[in-house]
Amino acid sequence: MLMNAPATFIQSYIDDLNDALNQLKPGAALTRIQAAWLGTCLTGILLMNSVCWAKFERASLGDCKVAALSWVFRKASIPWDWLLRVSVVLILKRYGITEGVLAFDESDRARSKSTKRIYKVYKQKHKGSGGYVNGQTIVLLLLVTSSITVPVGFFFYMPDPALKQWDKEDKRLKKSGIAKKDRPIKPERDSAYPTKTEIALGLLKEFKVAHSLIKIKGVLADALYGEKPLWTKPLKNLEARR
Repeated sequence: MLMNAPATFIQSYIDDLNDALNQLKPGAALTRIQAAWLGTCLTGILLMNSVCWAKFERASLGDCKVAALSWVFRKASIPWDWLLRVSVVLILKRYGITEGVLAFDESDRARSKSTKRIYKVYKQKHKGSGGYVNGQTIVLLLLVTSSITVPVGFFFYMPDPALKQWDKEDKRLKKSGIAKKDRPIKPERDSAYPTKTEIALGLLKEFKVAHSLIKIKGVLADALYGEKPLWTKPLKNLEARR
């Protein structure tokens, strides 16, 4: 299957996206090259069911080079946060959605055992084999409605390496019979590695700002995201918007 130009509906979406970007944040619209790149990538994802520069190059018969596609993704000043926000606004408007339930979920993505360059990758338990792999954990915020379920926010979770190392050493010393007063003090958590609860609360605040007209009927999360008292204030804030 060949990929020489964006699908018609994808081009229409990008045009609407640029119009909405200009309205919400003047000057944030995509340049002609950025818009063409996004159209190529979205069409490639549609056809290949994958995000892979090499596959996109083959599908375009070499018109779209791996190096060029990768360079735009890594170096171009694309307003990624605004793209997600505006895309969600367009989807909600397209389907006439005015209310729904927010739900938190997470996804573990196994990567190569030797990789160290992927963002927020860390050693984690592999459920399939019972062993360990390097992987990523993505915390997702979903809006569940009567017609569709759409992701409206995400954040990469990673345990604090210093805390993880302290916990491992503390367990070793405790097993060796070392008294607590003689073991290293637990270090403060680095703000660069927020807990899943902190991530969830942050995503709720971002949703409140970006989609203030959406009526939230409830928020769903499992026990990993904390106890009821921690959620009281953000839930009251959401309730006040109804």
